[in-house]
Amino acid sequence: MIARREQPAQGIVVLDLVDPAGGRLPPFEPGAHVDVEISPGLIRQYSLCGDPADTHVYRLGILLEPASRGGSAAIHASFHAGSRIRIGSPRNLFPLAAEARRSILIGGGIGITPIMAMAHHLYSTAQDFELYYCARAPEKAGFLSELNEAGFRDRVHLHFDDGPEVQRFDAARDLPQPAGGVHLYVCGPEGFMNWIIADAQRLGYPDAQIHREYFKTSVDHSGEAFEVLLSRSNRRVTVGAESSIVTALADAGVRVTTSCEEGICGTCLCTVLSGIPDHRDVYLTDEEKAANDQMLLCCSRSKTPQLVLDI
Repeated sequence: MIARREQPAQGIVVLDLVDPAGGRLPPFEPGAHVDVEISPGLIRQYSLCGDPADTHVYRLGILLEPASRGGSAAIHASFHAGSRIRIGSPRNLFPLAAEARRSILIGGGIGITPIMAMAHHLYSTAQDFELYYCARAPEKAGFLSELNEAGFRDRVHLHFDDGPEVQRFDAARDLPQPAGGVHLYVCGPEGFMNWIIADAQRLGYPDAQIHREYFKTSVDHSGEAFEVLLSRSNRRVTVGAESSIVTALADAGVRVTTSCEEGICGTCLCTVLSGIPDHRDVYLTDEEKAANDQMLLCCSRSKTPQLVLDI
């Protein structure tokens, strides 16, 4: 049940979810998210941004996307205090590294949400960390009051695009020198994340110490037509030059469960038995993509004329 709804900044609503019976909710790890059913067949993922030590409430921050595909717009319009909604159990695709001796947390815009949970956990367990929050302007930055009142407020650094140049985030100045045990966590818009990650790599941060979670990415479905062979039913389906595998399968009457439709969440992950996928997702690691034994069907294509899928 939505116990409280507030709007701390332009275009952002924060929802506090509780058990209608007053019990505890399943525990979650910092960086975790839940699937939220917005309407039948429409599911979106939102990060849990509260303190993982408090299992009486799940806290979500949702940005109203200008080009919403129905998710954030419906939440802003119809999710109110007292409403009952359906969510999934917490899943974590953006965990803290157990071996980290220092954590650098960077949130861009609404990407601050999983970073908040990480900061709460690191502070409560007396671990070394710094938090950088980048936003276009203070009035568009959610959670400012919460950050200013947090016990870790002395570790929070604010950066606004509309402020003086000197206070904007500068990786060369603000990031510590790369070293063993120093881990970087980045979440936010795709362009922002690519900028931070590229600067960190130029500074010498190894990929194994850069952790990322995308909220939204650009998807390119174009390419040569190819065929997918469904091994379990021995059916053949042609994927057109501008189509996704998921769309082509749906047109053929084969339903594949999807959620983000942008190669972020992993819901449509499928085993590849033969052929070479053209990976276009941000979910699989580089090592997993190189193995070519699994792929995300919502966005990826094929480098070979045929893919054999375990469907």
